[in-house]
Amino acid sequence: MVTMTATLDTIAAQIQQGRMESAKQALQAARKSDGNSPDVLFLEGYVQELAYDRSHAMVSYRKALEQDPNHTQAAFRAALLSDQAGEDEDAIEFYEHCTKGDRAPVRAMVNLAVLYEEQGMLQDAEDLLEDVLQEYPNHARARHFLKSVHSGYTMAYDERSQREREQRDAVMDMPITDFELSVRSRNCLRQMSIRTIGDLLMTSEPELLAYKNFGETSLGEVKAILAQKGLRLGQGLQATAPPAPAPAPTRGPTEPTLQMHRPVSELELSVRSRKCLQRLGIMSIGELVQRSESELMSIKNFGLTSLSEIKRQLAQFGFSLRKS
Repeated sequence: MVTMTATLDTIAAQIQQGRMESAKQALQAARKSDGNSPDVLFLEGYVQELAYDRSHAMVSYRKALEQDPNHTQAAFRAALLSDQAGEDEDAIEFYEHCTKGDRAPVRAMVNLAVLYEEQGMLQDAEDLLEDVLQEYPNHARARHFLKSVHSGYTMAYDERSQREREQRDAVMDMPITDFELSVRSRNCLRQMSIRTIGDLLMTSEPELLAYKNFGETSLGEVKAILAQKGLRLGQGLQATAPPAPAPAPTRGPTEPTLQMHRPVSELELSVRSRKCLQRLGIMSIGELVQRSESELMSIKNFGLTSLSEIKRQLAQFGFSLRKS
């Protein structure tokens, strides 16, 4: 008597060989024998997926996971379908589901790391990719995305620094009139042309006290409003001027071929832009310049902001996108 395992192995082999009709007939027979078998449900979903019936394939994969929560293959295929549909939350859930085991699929780990990066979970992404490279040191895709994650740390730091600068500038521009000061203090500061918090930071205590009618009481008021913001008088005078930025390296026109081979991960792109390029399989600047604006704009989640960003980065290397 032919066992169910042997039958399922036969069906799997038929699917791999492209003998879909034979696989469907064998599945019908297996379904009559045990329609709730997680393996039968998985293979049924896989046949549906290959027939581009993705909605029913997802139903079959979910049913397989209900019968066997540890069915890694069903979780992986469900994750891929969710990922392709741009349903990131579902994709992350399914990828996490199939990476919990001792022998998690490497492709699932790398794909999950990419989604983690897009969500800003850089440390989680790095940990996954490091695990892959520990077992497979020459895994090119994992190495590429790990480099992208490391670039993401720099971008996240730059974005945070930019936000901090903007917040600091907003405080520096706050007018003195926004604070409760005595008429005497307000008049003295106006006559000294001190109109903002930033102006106070560039003024020392002796300078204020040297002004006529500005005494210890007024000084206490001023110090109190600065303390509310974690600031102090004369703070700006102590700041050292930042060093002049180093001149950008000259990219001579004699090295266009070398520049073409540069990976796109070296471009300062947002996570969304990098993810869109990854979906197109664009790994180098040379591959990127072969694409037109219309091709890039056709990608899901790729908008004018990403397009402008890429064009600006390419211009720094003396390149542009292909004309439509």
